[in-house]
Amino acid sequence: MNIKKSIEQFQDEIGVNERYASFDYCYNYFYSFYKKNQISKLADNQNIQMSCLQIGFFMASWGMMRGSSFLLKKSVRNYSKLIDEISNMSYKLWEIDVGNYNENISLLLECKGQISSAFGDGNKPTDTLITKIMLGVFANIPAFDQFFRTSFGVRSFNEKSLLKIKNFYEENKDTFDSYKIPTLDFLTGKPTDVIYTKAKLIDMSGFIDGQEIIAKERLRKSGYQKSEYQGLI
Repeated sequence: MNIKKSIEQFQDEIGVNERYASFDYCYNYFYSFYKKNQISKLADNQNIQMSCLQIGFFMASWGMMRGSSFLLKKSVRNYSKLIDEISNMSYKLWEIDVGNYNENISLLLECKGQISSAFGDGNKPTDTLITKIMLGVFANIPAFDQFFRTSFGVRSFNEKSLLKIKNFYEENKDTFDSYKIPTLDFLTGKPTDVIYTKAKLIDMSGFIDGQEIIAKERLRKSGYQKSEYQGLI
């Protein structure tokens, strides 16, 4: 994987009105409650609608409102129980990043269980959905979508996968630590003082790398000309 190329390619697509900026606005919203030591207020009457709208639009923008997803059949109010659950979670979840996974794996997996329970047993949220929520709210884990799984060779959100991500970061620490990418502010469109976590950077690099791997495999199987390659990613 060319980490620098992947991160910068992803970064080129983060404009204030573009799809990938949806992460910035969602994360900034939830992180602001953490910074003020007020996460319990996420589910207050004056905030619950906005909290649901923030996570709901992020899910839609990042591809979770299509296909056979149960979310297609739900309104934004369906996120109320999830927001209530998040408002009671540990503040430490906003302090976890790839570098300290070892001592926090149990807390990350506990968070996975809490998110799953918030949607109800009948809905069976996928690891892709759960990790996208954790990325958008806490930015403490990459999203385990098709592209990331392909790039990293992981299947499930579990201890083994988390340690693999942690080891990858340690092997490329200097490269990842060299990036200080700020989130964008919704109102002004300007950079904030909130910096992308290492988990977010790894998500970006895995997403782009996985796209290219899948596109090349399609190219190989279908016999497209090299000039048509870009149209597949």
